[in-house]
Amino acid sequence: MLATGQAEHGQVREETARALQLRLAAAQSRSRVPSVVAGIARAGRLIWFGAATGMDVVAPPDQTQYRCGSISKTFVAVEVMRLRDEGLIELDARIGSYLNELDHLGCTVRQLLSHTSGLRAETAGPWWERTPGVPFETLVATSLREVDELHRPGRRFHYSNVGYAVLGELVRRVRGAPWDEVVTAELLEPAGMLRTTAHPVPPHAEGYGVHPHADVLLPEPAHDAGAMAPAGQLWTTVGDLARWSSVLAGERPEVLAQESAAEMREPVALNDLPGQPWTVAYGLGLELFNREGRRSYGHRGSMPGFLAALRVDELTGDGVVVMANATSGLEPSLESDLLSMLESLEPAPPEPWQPLPGGVAGNVLDLTGAWYWGTSGFILSATRDGHLDLHALGLGREATFRPAGEDLFVGLSGYYAGETLRVARDAGGRPSRLDLGSFVFTRLPYDPAAGTPGGVDARGWQGRAPSH
Repeated sequence: MLATGQAEHGQVREETARALQLRLAAAQSRSRVPSVVAGIARAGRLIWFGAATGMDVVAPPDQTQYRCGSISKTFVAVEVMRLRDEGLIELDARIGSYLNELDHLGCTVRQLLSHTSGLRAETAGPWWERTPGVPFETLVATSLREVDELHRPGRRFHYSNVGYAVLGELVRRVRGAPWDEVVTAELLEPAGMLRTTAHPVPPHAEGYGVHPHADVLLPEPAHDAGAMAPAGQLWTTVGDLARWSSVLAGERPEVLAQESAAEMREPVALNDLPGQPWTVAYGLGLELFNREGRRSYGHRGSMPGFLAALRVDELTGDGVVVMANATSGLEPSLESDLLSMLESLEPAPPEPWQPLPGGVAGNVLDLTGAWYWGTSGFILSATRDGHLDLHALGLGREATFRPAGEDLFVGLSGYYAGETLRVARDAGGRPSRLDLGSFVFTRLPYDPAAGTPGGVDARGWQGRAPSH
């Protein structure tokens, strides 16, 4: 049985919806999964929803919960960032500063968020995803010993489910309430995600393992994971994860500050697989994907009986959600294919250009235009948000700067991130040079009147190499 539906405020054309649905149906058939649901969001709003299933459908698929596995980690990470933003914790403090029983570990909160803590990937006990969970005290005694720090903290990326159990306990200690209650009150309810819960609430899908060599199913258990729950416990719907994509994109500042959302999306560690190109990195609670220079972010998830993926395109802001009730087998390219199809068939219209109502301040406007670092040309442009963009003419060091005082700007990106740009003006108040670190940018290449470091040869520019 196939099912497809448009979101209430869906805006995709019928032919676009048909193409997306056919791709989803092909994935369900080829992957041999009992059911798969998917949705695409723009600005956090679901504009297309589809479902494909070979089983009887009772509840509306767009209202049916699936277990999202490790996408749960993004919720824990956002709450940790909120604790940081409130001044309650420091990301670079050792975890033992907040959890005394882990004082023997050398890793920091930031390293736990980015999977660079060095902690073991899984618990020392039986397969935690298929067995009843244990309390945090048991986890400390069995899987968070000094010997369980397998790599020097900060040395390398090593995915750690155990590390996110620690972060869930950190949230509980600081907030004084279980991690899932905190997530519900501070993240889910403000974001309108009323169908995301720590335990399944009907209607929900049943999880299955599909026999690899026969068309038969095996029901998978769905135990409470106990202390390991922050690593993969949550159940959710396509619509709720579409809303969550807008939080991760920094579009819901009442849930997460834009600056903190941007920080989460910065690469911290590469997932370095021998013999393969670097295509996946990890930020603070987010997976980061690089497909031939096109960036996206989100997270994938799996638990016995369930697979899930959430991805947001960095350029367009479009988000895709995919969930299936199978332990393995779903085509890994499905979410990126759906995003690519939407962009090809129905790209978002560009925002119309219009002049700024308040204009651009004169002391910023007169900085725009051509500048030179030695013989390399650059263009400095004023942005709509009051920043300055430095564009290299050809390959070079590009950056964005924010105002930091009178004729002072601080780099936000690129080679000059964190560096200070100072404007020097002549007697008439006109900008004559830009000091950026030890570099000097001038209006003319090697302008002798601007105090170029090292001086300028008195003979000036020559038609041939001058003799000495």
